[in-house]
Amino acid sequence: MNEFKRKKLELLCESKIVRLYKDYLETPDGRVVEYDFIEHKKGGGAGILLVDEKEYTYLVRQYRNSIDRMSVEIPAGAFNYPEEEGKICALREAEEETGYVPQKVYHVTKLVSSIGTFDETTDVFIGTDLIKGKKHFDENEFIELLHVPISEAIDMIYDGTIVDSKTIAAIFAYKEMKSSGIIK
Repeated sequence: MNEFKRKKLELLCESKIVRLYKDYLETPDGRVVEYDFIEHKKGGGAGILLVDEKEYTYLVRQYRNSIDRMSVEIPAGAFNYPEEEGKICALREAEEETGYVPQKVYHVTKLVSSIGTFDETTDVFIGTDLIKGKKHFDENEFIELLHVPISEAIDMIYDGTIVDSKTIAAIFAYKEMKSSGIIK
């Protein structure tokens, strides 16, 4: 199969976090087509599903302007710099947003949540064997911490309360990893 070839990226707009481009590509049959392309300046971030010994998880409820409503998610955030390791980012966000630090960490996947237009990647982790740390929100964060059973978190996916892709991936991965014995 012939490949697409990038002919030109035309910068349309730049903000604090992203750059928006008009992306000109040559198709395998030789035509030039135009796409939108959004580049995440920090490359992305990481999130972590924290699960305690009673199979309860700590989720954060916060406003998201992209959907203009409150969202329930795993603790997550952007990399501090493009080369930051996902695990380091996830552990930092876990403690900042929940006040807990996992002693065991499992990497689930690296996902692209909006592959049609956006290059942002998110490393997804599961953390267990939690110890108390220190919660400290970022200046512009207004977060409500939820402590719910994993079974309730699954129900929240099916009833539309949880719509965030990294959170859905983490919860279902935990269920699978637990049932297959990867997580004890």
